[in-house]
Amino acid sequence: MAATAVVWQPRDDGLAEICSLLEQQISPSSVVDKSQIWKQLQHFSQFPDFNNYLVFILVRAEGKSVEVRQAAGLLLKNNLRGAYPSMARENQKYIKSELLPCLGAADRNIRTTVGTIISVIVNIEGVSGWHELLPALVTCLDSNDLNHMDGAMDALSKICEDIPHVLDTEVPGLAERPINIFLPRLFQFFQSPHASLRKLALGSVNQYIIIMPAALYNSMDKYLQGLFVLANDPVAEVRKLVCAAFVHLTEVLPSSIEPYLRNVMEYMLQVNNDPDEEVRLEACEFWSAYCDAQLPPENLKEFLPGLIPVLLANMAYADDDESLLDAEEDESQPDRDQDLKPRFHTSRLHGSEDFDDDDDDSFNVWNLRKCSAAAIDILSNVFGDEILPAIMPLIQTNLSASGDDAWKQREAAVLALGAISEGCMNGLYPHLSEIVAFLLPLLDDKFPLIRSISCWTLSRFGKYLIQESGNPKGYEQFEKVLMGLLRRLLDTNKRVQEAACSAFATVEEDAAEELVPHLGVILQHLMCAFGKYQRRNLRIVYDAIGTLADSVRGELNKPAYLEILMPPLVAKWQQLSNSDKDLFPLLECFTSISQALGVGFAPFAQPVFQRCMDIIQLQQLAKVDPSSAGAQYDREFIVCSLDLLSGLAEGLGSGIESLVSQSNLRDLLLNCCIDEAPDVRQSAFALMGDLARVFPVYLQPRLLDFLEIASQQLSANLNRENLSVANNACWAIGELAVKVRQEVSPIVAKVVSSLGLILQHGEGVNKALVENSAITLGRLAWIRPDLVAPHMEHFMKPWCMALSMVRDDIEKEDAFRGLCAVVKVNPSGGVSSLVFICQAIASWHEIRSEDVQNEVSQVLNGYKHMLGNSWAECLSALDPPVKERLARYQV
Repeated sequence: MAATAVVWQPRDDGLAEICSLLEQQISPSSVVDKSQIWKQLQHFSQFPDFNNYLVFILVRAEGKSVEVRQAAGLLLKNNLRGAYPSMARENQKYIKSELLPCLGAADRNIRTTVGTIISVIVNIEGVSGWHELLPALVTCLDSNDLNHMDGAMDALSKICEDIPHVLDTEVPGLAERPINIFLPRLFQFFQSPHASLRKLALGSVNQYIIIMPAALYNSMDKYLQGLFVLANDPVAEVRKLVCAAFVHLTEVLPSSIEPYLRNVMEYMLQVNNDPDEEVRLEACEFWSAYCDAQLPPENLKEFLPGLIPVLLANMAYADDDESLLDAEEDESQPDRDQDLKPRFHTSRLHGSEDFDDDDDDSFNVWNLRKCSAAAIDILSNVFGDEILPAIMPLIQTNLSASGDDAWKQREAAVLALGAISEGCMNGLYPHLSEIVAFLLPLLDDKFPLIRSISCWTLSRFGKYLIQESGNPKGYEQFEKVLMGLLRRLLDTNKRVQEAACSAFATVEEDAAEELVPHLGVILQHLMCAFGKYQRRNLRIVYDAIGTLADSVRGELNKPAYLEILMPPLVAKWQQLSNSDKDLFPLLECFTSISQALGVGFAPFAQPVFQRCMDIIQLQQLAKVDPSSAGAQYDREFIVCSLDLLSGLAEGLGSGIESLVSQSNLRDLLLNCCIDEAPDVRQSAFALMGDLARVFPVYLQPRLLDFLEIASQQLSANLNRENLSVANNACWAIGELAVKVRQEVSPIVAKVVSSLGLILQHGEGVNKALVENSAITLGRLAWIRPDLVAPHMEHFMKPWCMALSMVRDDIEKEDAFRGLCAVVKVNPSGGVSSLVFICQAIASWHEIRSEDVQNEVSQVLNGYKHMLGNSWAECLSALDPPVKERLARYQV
């Protein structure tokens, strides 16, 4: 007789005890010690069949409350995430066999918990590890029983959301990919009478737009027809998903909607007025997506007269907007911890600033107002002045709306003016002084949100006012804007302070040296704000002070200004402990000041240097032993301190020697260069390069260690976060090489090989790294042409193309010394790239250094001599402007 498999059964006492613990854990009573219960549950987790008990309670404990059963399911889900792979096979099998029959459970909470657990298991072992799953889902979907269809649909939607690719892979034993089995069924559910099924089906298909499997691509017409059927669904969540589908299709595969473009645009315009705000927000995303997808603007043009009023209406504050409550906050109310946005320090970067700069608004809530303003901004950039006839009469009407009730319309009109300021500047420019004259009094409006938006809009017009500052009226207006914003810095409303300070920082960047005549009054206002702001806005003042220093540079270095600026900052510096996060923005602020003042920062340098060293040492200790450090490790302290040390090196130049020579900075820095965090390494290599420039002797005792570690960064996996590290390491090697000359020899071959690869794949990295690679390669070639020349054929073409993009400066001169040196050692290695060598030489506007000028002339004349009759052929391949520039070398 065949043996029957023994099915696992729970012990009654164990079952009762776990149920009792779960009941206590979810009880609202405050008498129960929840941490003690959690400990006991964790203790039970060590038993191999504990998870079997949990699935039994979820699926079979009919007598228990739904809440207890659900709690068992959620605990099971969390346990499986970590423990599933190491569980005994029979326990895995038992759990899976119990879950599937429960897909159609009568209670929806139980069904959705089962669906969540199924998706966790699929996430761990895929669908091929669970042969019964797909047939069970298909059976439920085809059953016509609402509970079974809903349970299967819920599980499927979670799989589509968390691991969509798993259904688009070959599964052993299946004739086709799972997505081919499910997609037709999902389309069918678009027409279900049950809203929950329509919503889950559409949400599931939408997950595939980004990865666009062949199954979806080939059924695109069916999908689009389904979307049009659901377009006016009575349920708002379904309409929202329809809008999301059209937005994602526009972003990912705009060609798919082109045949239906007119219908889609008409629909999107209609739902921009949907009664449900979330639907309106999703629909509003479409206009930006349309412009970004570079679909034909003329198709959109005819919709503008209908679209612009809708966007403008949606830009007014909603009655439940959190900003309306915030706007009531007086400066005397202390900030709550949740008011302090997370802040992100950007590590120092050498070279072209073309790294994506994430907008600070990432923390702010994205809503219909902001989305509508962004759409207006993008439309103004696409259509320019063509949108003015549609938008200006509306802005004027809203601005002139009187009465307290209409303040939101007035505020939205000021926001709209700011949003179109860049795209429509040509059309607005003749009216600039009228617009500014209109906005200036709004800085004193009784409504704080009108005062704050007026600050922002005036800052958007700032750069155009500065262009006008040559004529007396323009200068007078520029001064009025400057003084108006400074006045608002001292507003009693926190929201206005924040807007004024941010707007002022923008004007500082645009105005630069135009600020110099006003430095005294600017500093008085900034330091007055510094004295009265709460913590959150204080960060923005630090930013405004740092931006001022970056903008006026050495002009700040006057005793009268330093007397206003430094004492309050130094007092704050002394007040904060080494582990206080409020130090971050102050460290950043001092970095800008030290660079601007140069040697003028010397009186403050010693305590600042020592503090940075103490902070780095404290954090390196906290990393291994937080209790003896008395602080939790936070690498941002190290990054900010390294960047401030770089600022000191840049500002003080060789004057840094007295600070550095007796310190242990060298060993601390080497440690930071091998840190696992990319931003720490990025800042460490920036400091290494800055020290190489001003005090290379200090690095000498560990020179080869520094060079070796820096060279390793160039062959690392160059993903986004490592790119900036590689960029700074590359720059630092070049700076060190020109100072220590022959001592870089041991790493030349390795570095040249890495730089050659970076240059060959230039399109995959960013502009800064390509330029720094071209310069460092040139510097190494200048110092050791004998080591570089044998390999030059591999990288000559991309190297010359990169050098063509570098602006004229001393670094470019060094690189050309190297280019000429390797060509002299191995002239035949450059023949196949001669056209590119000529283009690189022609990229100079003027070579200031006479010796580089002579070297370049010798190279060109050498090739002319070497090629004889073929030289004319080479010249004929060049563009006329290139030939014209080469003519100065008499070739």
